[in-house]
Amino acid sequence: MDTMTLADAFAKFGGKAASRLHGLSAIAADGSLILACSAAGFVRPKRGVLRYEDRLLRENETAIGTQAQLLGQHLTLARDGELPIRMIVTTEKSTAAGKTSRSTHVRTDLVGKVMEFDGDHFVVDFTRAEEPHVPPARRK
Repeated sequence: MDTMTLADAFAKFGGKAASRLHGLSAIAADGSLILACSAAGFVRPKRGVLRYEDRLLRENETAIGTQAQLLGQHLTLARDGELPIRMIVTTEKSTAAGKTSRSTHVRTDLVGKVMEFDGDHFVVDFTRAEEPHVPPARRK
């Protein structure tokens, strides 16, 4: 798992976030949604499923910011158009000096689907990307 910049993580999936430092989502060249997920938002509800759950509007925020508004638009597109979702994971770390740093990595092996989105709260389930079935070579 290589750590990279957020901009590089979006580029890995063929997309570009509206903000290099604080982007939450983008639509990739192939039409999939690229979603920046906080590592704290994951649970495993059942075998083979990694669930991400979050809100556009956090408790301490009074208005939805530009990045969250764009994420809401992207989630609506993904839900209504059944777009695949690609995962970027960001992990916040506190240092001894009281500062926070963020590490970012991508999960190319998982593809998600919007399970719920009510305009604020959303749930995305990620599963292993299906590889095309290749029949075994015939013996001669």
